[in-house]
Amino acid sequence: MKPVVQLERTGCGIASVAALAGVTYTEAKRAANRLDIFADDSRLWSETQHVRRLLKHYRLQAASQEAPFVSWQGLPDVALLAIKWHREKGRAFWHWVVFWRSPQGPVVLDSKRTLRRHVRRDFGRMKPKWWIGVKPPRHR
Repeated sequence: MKPVVQLERTGCGIASVAALAGVTYTEAKRAANRLDIFADDSRLWSETQHVRRLLKHYRLQAASQEAPFVSWQGLPDVALLAIKWHREKGRAFWHWVVFWRSPQGPVVLDSKRTLRRHVRRDFGRMKPKWWIGVKPPRHR
């Protein structure tokens, strides 16, 4: 799995699904737009419904519930994580990233454009709030 860099300031959900699906940001954005999902819609980073619909479009099976983050060891092999979780005017917001137990060890794929490295291993700096397990499609 390779990181996908978000091409819009608020495109972390689209970029995270693109990384999971193995497509480019542009391809994922095009698919998202056809599903009436847009990067500038704040629900994309304050609700899970839009990301779940985009995952389903790519036949990626997401767990039905978010699970609170307890430890890195407690995560499944692949998960979407909510980091940088905060409230604004009573509404929760976060940054989407992908956790993956790669053959070289666990990593976080972070789509934020300004990062020098999008494959992260600085687990102590990230503060996940919760996660959604993701299973790849059977026919890949």
